[in-house]
Amino acid sequence: MTTTKKELSYFRLKLEAYLGEHFPERVNDNAFVTARADEALTAYCDAVAQGFSYPEAETMASEVLYHDLHFSKYDTLVSVLEQEFEKELPSPLPEKLALILLNNKAIQAVFAKYELTDDFAAGTEYDKLYTELTGTIVLLIEINGLPTIGSENMT
Repeated sequence: MTTTKKELSYFRLKLEAYLGEHFPERVNDNAFVTARADEALTAYCDAVAQGFSYPEAETMASEVLYHDLHFSKYDTLVSVLEQEFEKELPSPLPEKLALILLNNKAIQAVFAKYELTDDFAAGTEYDKLYTELTGTIVLLIEINGLPTIGSENMT
């Protein structure tokens, strides 16, 4: 029986916590987490060596740590489910369903139509994505006859 120790790294723990909250589908991507945490540590050490203060170095390392992780498909789906289906899907159902929907081909096809950058949610295309996701979820519920709270197909 062999056990592997998980390296305790401030940046790794910080990234894992963030991923758990906003990108749960990436939490177990150890190669990504390790590489990104190492890059952040290197950025931090380089910044300190160049004379930046510790808080400034932390800010620089955080930029590296969270690069391309500001727009979350998971958060977007949770938002759509909470806002548009609050009566049918009370908490904690939106969080659980969002994880399932991330793997749905129709939902993936909707996301694939957009260039999802870090600042995507602040752009004009976000509303289109939101509307399209809402419609796709409605279709998925109807086509599959999924039960929702207060619906007639609830058994």
